[in-house]
Amino acid sequence: MENSLKEAAAFFREADDFYILSHQYPDGDTIGSGAALCRALRKLGKRAQMYCHDAFPGKFQYLLEGLEKQSFEPKVIVAVDIADTQLLGNSMMSYADRIDWCIDHHGSNVHYARHWVVDPTAAATTEMIYRLIQEMDVEIDSKIAECIYTGITTDTGCFRYTNATPTSYRIAADMMELGAQAATINRVMFDTKSRARLELERRVLDTMAFYCRGKCAAIYVTRQMVQESGAGDDDMDGLASLPRQVEGVQVGVMMREKEDGSFKISVRSNSKTNASQICAQFGGGGHPAAAGCRLTGSIEEVRSRVVQAVAQALGEPI
Repeated sequence: MENSLKEAAAFFREADDFYILSHQYPDGDTIGSGAALCRALRKLGKRAQMYCHDAFPGKFQYLLEGLEKQSFEPKVIVAVDIADTQLLGNSMMSYADRIDWCIDHHGSNVHYARHWVVDPTAAATTEMIYRLIQEMDVEIDSKIAECIYTGITTDTGCFRYTNATPTSYRIAADMMELGAQAATINRVMFDTKSRARLELERRVLDTMAFYCRGKCAAIYVTRQMVQESGAGDDDMDGLASLPRQVEGVQVGVMMREKEDGSFKISVRSNSKTNASQICAQFGGGGHPAAAGCRLTGSIEEVRSRVVQAVAQALGEPI
């Protein structure tokens, strides 16, 4: 059932014992959304706990400070920034049919929860969590403000992406006034790289190939490359944007080899070409400017399939 944030807030104020789920390969928006909501619920005296299939990357640990683990059986399960239960990850799939509320900003959301609030116009789910917390009549402190700011700045690429709206800037400014350390967060998210990340990035750039008369660029990351560079999950963030940074490239593709040999595909678009529609052909989805899917096969086979779909979307020869 589709609901409003006001209806969600009324429910949350009355209920208790919340599990808040983030998607696998967690990013700043799903972590920021979960942590902000968890903090707000605890300020109301509720029991609330965050869960995710994957460990939260180290650079986001400041969002979790003070959120000691609580042990209880959930009465309400909330999914944040999750368009489809397939994104939960294997260890969280036992909750797939039990999700009571979904708060999300993906237009590709499949409405799997008993209640959902989906706003594709929001640049990040944390923008929706901000409004939800206001409706819950919870005061936003500096910790919550940093969660919300982090979700917005990471999902907008530090406000460089086309999904950033005037509302995004206004909420971010409000969070700064409430104590979010914007300069520090932006430096950690966008300007700080480990030596392992630089080693991995060097290897990844060597794989870059161009198609569609230079309008498409594709890179890949293999497990061997990750192992040789010593990179961890923290070092993967932002790699998908590398192809799109090349002058003339309208659509960038990154293929990341997973443990089972499949490839996680990330598509980024600088143009009117819809990345979500490209990924939907392979059972994925996301946003017009950023989307993903998963494919199996060799690097050459997977790259050929994705590039062919990009070429068709661009109306260009491969």
